[in-house]
Amino acid sequence: MFRALIVLALTVVLSGCGYNTIQQKDEAVNAAWSQVLNVYKRRADLVPNLVATVKGYASHEQQVLVQVTEARSKVGSINVDANDPASLQQFEQAQGELRGAIGRLLVVSENYPQLKADQGFLSLQTQLEGTENRITVERQRYITAVQDYNTYLRQFPTNLTAKMFGYSTKPNFTVQNAAEIQEAPKVDFGQPAAAPAPAPAPAPAPPAGG
Repeated sequence: MFRALIVLALTVVLSGCGYNTIQQKDEAVNAAWSQVLNVYKRRADLVPNLVATVKGYASHEQQVLVQVTEARSKVGSINVDANDPASLQQFEQAQGELRGAIGRLLVVSENYPQLKADQGFLSLQTQLEGTENRITVERQRYITAVQDYNTYLRQFPTNLTAKMFGYSTKPNFTVQNAAEIQEAPKVDFGQPAAAPAPAPAPAPAPPAGG
């Protein structure tokens, strides 16, 4: 009976000082991070097929093909720790390099009409566009979850509970483009730019002596 009372008292104390809420918010951050990893992995998984398809039509574009392959390899070699700011920054930088390399590869594809008409390539483009949008969405959800967790941990008396049990604030993604983070961009890899409108013809000169 006495032990049960102690357990009940501890439960009340821990609930009142925010311990249970810390657990809930920590789990929310972990779940959001898992989704971020899933969508980044999805993009990396599309790269080998993309490279193989482009290589079938543009095998001499070795530089850009190698850049994409190396960027994907770099992403796969990082064992990211989301609780370590340096590790998270390294991970984010590698993902940015991969996205840039994929973009350059798709720009090169504009020079090959047969490649642009290939159904496999068109399918990969569609999947990449969808994946880029999902990455933006899941990054935003993670940023929001971390902000919510960090804000709660800094409040009194939750900050005392966090310190007692070894919880600390978490690093977050850098927001390099606030507008891009707020709204998932419409990624368009395949549409050529519209041709500029022709300049208007000059007005005819007035007749001499008029």
